[in-house]
Amino acid sequence: MQRKNYFLKTSKYKNSRSGIAMIMAITVIVIVATIMALSLSMTAQTTKRTTDLYLYEQSVLMSKSATEYALLRISQNNGCLNTIAPFTIDSIYDITIDIKYIGTAPTACSDYISNIQTPEQDGSVLLDVTVSINDTNITNEPITFFRRSIQKL
Repeated sequence: MQRKNYFLKTSKYKNSRSGIAMIMAITVIVIVATIMALSLSMTAQTTKRTTDLYLYEQSVLMSKSATEYALLRISQNNGCLNTIAPFTIDSIYDITIDIKYIGTAPTACSDYISNIQTPEQDGSVLLDVTVSINDTNITNEPITFFRRSIQKL
């Protein structure tokens, strides 16, 4: 008994095969290639987002630390420090601190805001902390975090 497999052959053309199997194989290859390209693209985007999020969170923490550092430096100078030079941490984070005092101005200090409304406002400091990352080896776009806070001296 002989088995005859003619499911790829038509009855009219017994020596030629149908091209449906080839079309199905090409379709499967195109679908798999599309899925792989999308997967690769999403992996690259996820890596960039993770890096940017990490650097942003580090910038937030650095700004809090820079605020505490500025208060320490002000207290070491008896409540009057005109400037803190910009500095860099880990050769990545550029930190700039601007200081403005709120209250009645001593003679040695500059950058005072003297239009206070209540006596409780006297002896405060307005700190503007800017943390920026401009290293093109780490991220393609600059990341900058700005924090303004009023601290009591």
